[in-house]
Amino acid sequence: MDSFSTAIRTASHEQHVEAETSTFMGDLLGGRLGVDAYARYTEQLWFVYEALETGTERLASDPVAGPFVQPELFRLTALERDLAHLRGPGWRAGLSALPATRAYAERVRECAERWPAGYIAHHYTRYLGDLSGGQIIRDRAERTWGFEKKGDGVRFYVFEDVANPAAFKRGYRELLDAVDADDLEKQRIVAECKRAFALNTAVFRALGEEFPLSA
Repeated sequence: MDSFSTAIRTASHEQHVEAETSTFMGDLLGGRLGVDAYARYTEQLWFVYEALETGTERLASDPVAGPFVQPELFRLTALERDLAHLRGPGWRAGLSALPATRAYAERVRECAERWPAGYIAHHYTRYLGDLSGGQIIRDRAERTWGFEKKGDGVRFYVFEDVANPAAFKRGYRELLDAVDADDLEKQRIVAECKRAFALNTAVFRALGEEFPLSA
């Protein structure tokens, strides 16, 4: 019998690959898009993390989701510094969510408010992905658009409070394995992980439509 953390990783593998290999991400990381596309992507992340990190005080006392509320992971402040760097001090005035982003953020908020176990699925797909694949994006962004190493513009990808990412991820998987839920609920969480990846991929698709490479 696979551990729960393995079940989640295996079940979401296909969607994970799809999200990582989206045309938009490929073009962005390949340096084929301008810094405005990167800024627009960063804006979309703001909406998702705003949904993830609002109301965490209430979730912190939840027996299932509570252990996952770890302030050292929070990204909203870093995102806001990046957006101020990318868009200027008035960045909030120009902030707009794509319909796909709005759907994603609304689902995250819905889980946070009504189904804490489902919130774990979104927490896992975002933060563990940022700790891993996010580092590739940071490196490319620094090289492509000349951001200062681990500085303004890429702070979202810099987890200053996570000293040892490998150890942190091990601990996180132990938290997943210790989730207090029966098998049926665990299956629902796995299904929500797949949904989270699908929502994320839809955002990439929408960004790809907004920033098509001219043939």
